[in-house]
Amino acid sequence: MSDGRWYLLYVSSGREDRATRNLEQRVKFMDAGDKIFEVRVPTTNEIEIRGGKRRAVIRKAFPGYIMVRMDLDEESWDIVRNTPGVAGFVSTGSKPTPLAEDEADTILKRMEDAPTEVQVAFKRGDSVRVTSGPFIDFIGKVEEVNPEKGKAVVALSLFGRETPVELDFLSVERL
Repeated sequence: MSDGRWYLLYVSSGREDRATRNLEQRVKFMDAGDKIFEVRVPTTNEIEIRGGKRRAVIRKAFPGYIMVRMDLDEESWDIVRNTPGVAGFVSTGSKPTPLAEDEADTILKRMEDAPTEVQVAFKRGDSVRVTSGPFIDFIGKVEEVNPEKGKAVVALSLFGRETPVELDFLSVERL
């Protein structure tokens, strides 16, 4: 018994979840669970810092695409491409091309990893204001951003001189 191959489908951007639900309902209604095994929206886990707070956020890795694991034949192909919200298969010719196994494994592994990517609201050269600590309400320019440490080096004007100060992302906000 085959466990299927992964295929990438075009869907309307922002409607990935709806297309996934439609396809899952259609598979259930047409009793095609033996040919279409799984439907997933590729996502990534990120840590976002906004308003001085860290929070885990799930973002769509490829907006406008969903993945389906299936055995491809005429019936399963027809079920998928005639699902409301699905524009079609990503392929090079007229017949759908499956994702390479290592490519699909990489995407799936990335979906299950703990949030490691930090989304920072500022970048090098941006003006920022210090929101906490001894330099509260000071304004400076970001010289360096270090996402691994969760810190930024900001040039603050102290006693009339530009001084680089290493600050936590949580204590700095973009102007």
